[in-house]
Amino acid sequence: MMHSCSIYSGAMLELLAEAEEAVGRIPPAFPLAATVAVNPFLGQTGEDRATAAARLERVAGERLFRDRAEIAADIEAGRIGDEALAAAGAGAGFSASDLRKAAAEPAPAPAAHRTVAELAAAASGIDWPGFVAERVGLWASAHFDEGQALWPAPEGDAFESWRAFGAHDVSAEIAGLPGFARRVAGLPVSARAALGIACETLEIGPDEAPVYFHRLLMTLGGWSQLARGRGFVAERDGVPRDETALGLLSVRLVWELALLERYRDAIGADWASERAAYAAPVEPARHHLIDAALQDAADRAAEMRLAIRLAGDKQAAATEKGDVRPALQAAFCIDVRSEVFRRALEASDPDVETIGFAGFFGVAVGHRADASDVVEARAPVLLSPGMDSTGGAVPDADMQTRLRHRATRAWGRFRQAAVSAFAFVEAAGPFYAAKLLHDTRARAVPAARAPAPKLDLALEERIGLAGKVLKAMSLNGPLARVVLVAGHGARVSNAPHASALQCGACGGHAGDVNARLIAGLLNEPEVRAGLAEAGQALPDDTVFVAGLHDTVSDVVTLYDEDIPASHAGDVARLERALAAAGAIARGERAATLPRAADAEGLPVRGGDWAEQRPEWGLAGCAAFIAAPRHRSRRAVLDGRAFLHCYDWEADEGFGVLELILTAPVVVASWIALQYHGSVVAPRSFGAGNKLLHNVTGGVGVVEGNGGLLRAGLPWQSVHDGEAARHETVRLSVAIEAPREAISGVLERHPEVKALFDNGWLSLHAMDEAGRLAWRYDAGDWRPAEPSPEALPVAA
Repeated sequence: MMHSCSIYSGAMLELLAEAEEAVGRIPPAFPLAATVAVNPFLGQTGEDRATAAARLERVAGERLFRDRAEIAADIEAGRIGDEALAAAGAGAGFSASDLRKAAAEPAPAPAAHRTVAELAAAASGIDWPGFVAERVGLWASAHFDEGQALWPAPEGDAFESWRAFGAHDVSAEIAGLPGFARRVAGLPVSARAALGIACETLEIGPDEAPVYFHRLLMTLGGWSQLARGRGFVAERDGVPRDETALGLLSVRLVWELALLERYRDAIGADWASERAAYAAPVEPARHHLIDAALQDAADRAAEMRLAIRLAGDKQAAATEKGDVRPALQAAFCIDVRSEVFRRALEASDPDVETIGFAGFFGVAVGHRADASDVVEARAPVLLSPGMDSTGGAVPDADMQTRLRHRATRAWGRFRQAAVSAFAFVEAAGPFYAAKLLHDTRARAVPAARAPAPKLDLALEERIGLAGKVLKAMSLNGPLARVVLVAGHGARVSNAPHASALQCGACGGHAGDVNARLIAGLLNEPEVRAGLAEAGQALPDDTVFVAGLHDTVSDVVTLYDEDIPASHAGDVARLERALAAAGAIARGERAATLPRAADAEGLPVRGGDWAEQRPEWGLAGCAAFIAAPRHRSRRAVLDGRAFLHCYDWEADEGFGVLELILTAPVVVASWIALQYHGSVVAPRSFGAGNKLLHNVTGGVGVVEGNGGLLRAGLPWQSVHDGEAARHETVRLSVAIEAPREAISGVLERHPEVKALFDNGWLSLHAMDEAGRLAWRYDAGDWRPAEPSPEALPVAA
């Protein structure tokens, strides 16, 4: 038993260290306005997947791997063959026949360790876990509020605010916990001190703390993830540490403390048994090892299918890599949805060359739109925006628009306020009938036409930025007269998770701002002159055109601010090709979407209030390919591959390779693993049912009228009603570059290396024919399975 837990004691310092570790195992989540994909297993990537599965079972009662019945069905259908089973089983001590047999047997049901709240519920018949979730959620929805709550939470940090709330909340006493408010009022204001008091009463020491603290944070669902998101941003930006998640942990511990004091006689022995279970080391059991091997077999089978699709003809590859000036060029985000459109565009006009690059196009900006006071991070969440941009309106118009927006916000507050809401409905409700009828009709959502954004950078900085972007995009060959830079976005209505369909590289916003900024930068005469002096001259007749690809309708909107009359014919050809490509892409996607009667009906899905699946987002993502486009141009990848253009022969010092492995690959892994987690562990890492969602605090959704915030993806985003749309296989990363160069980057970045060493991603090196010839295996490179010689030519 712990006898002293003063804030200065050694035991207390150990507990605080374990609390920080537990917080680090929670994935960050971000507000709805800028939702970005997050790897839900981010805190476990330093351990292998079998160990992470054992941990997830203990702290959440969830699985990490695909259901065995699905694996068995794939084995029976021949999608997972003996070669994949044997390779997966070899490292774990299982034969192919062992895994076949295991797949036919159900895995043990996962069960988390019990909390005091769960023990108290069993002893009293009162749903204390649900009650705690409801009361914490009620306070948290106001504390984390970003403009929706009309009555704010008490001021202070997370624990201080909750303490003020709990000291006046008599709900617990009514429910059967007498003296709770008084007990809370008697606690210290410091979250750290309260944590020590609770742990002393609960008899939690450094042995029990790692798993127990993690378990308590998991019981808070999206609230702990949202709190962790604040800490993540603080760590990224190098600002003082944010301890919101630590405060939430202390809140949850106080509830455990109070419940143990209330029910100690009834649950004391059971709690002692649970403490011993929490203290046991996290080690995978046999069923975790089997499930990990079966998942590995499914992953390897998917890798083999990718290898077959990418198998190319050396002769064709050599002839395509020439110095002929393309008629048109179009740069798209590496997002998997672009793969479908790029393939369609190349089919529409064979003289078009498409390019893949992260959709922020190297311009990580904090953008303030016209007449807005909000700064939007138009950059990958891994990066802190390093520059500023603004909307381009004139000052007077800007002020007029600001005043109009403020009046709209004030009117909205009046409509929702507790005092005036009912009177508003009585008086003004009938006048909204026509608007409601109009809004319930499905219609295409029009593209926004904001003023052209402007970068706040000096000329030398603009020249340097332009040079870096050109090099990173591997734009070292002949440039066309017109080069399209197309960001992407999804125009949808009535969709709380709309930002999850936008560009992840742009921080959950559309990519129009970034595309317009880089096109404008590369068209700027002074910048071009500076590039020429630096040896990166652009052709005098090359014009960059910004565009926005709407991934719901597959319509590309062009921004014409920099298009000279001399290039009208080229732009008209581009527009014809884009229109034809849109029709092809819609036809391909319509076959995969529920209730898509025909391809031409897709544009109106974004404006349909009742449409739960306006598009599939990035569901199905399974590969990341960094190579010249001609390596994958003949392959039909079904919208499942991130395609990043990369020419290693032009990458002196392999700086671009390092950038690709440490940024786009990591972001792609977050996306793939978020979809994976939302499918295999939906209670912990999924947002639940869209039909039950209510937006709370402007930051997230709850199911019903309160309780836990739901982070991750809605079920309708990963499931079509009959089967999962997202196939839960790990992301295969394929790179055309020397193996020693790839290994060198991994050695310099151990956190990236761990993703591959621990089996969260697979890594492959292409040979001179563009085939997946080598597979990375925990520091070594081994010949791929199947061998390149066994692959067909011309996918």
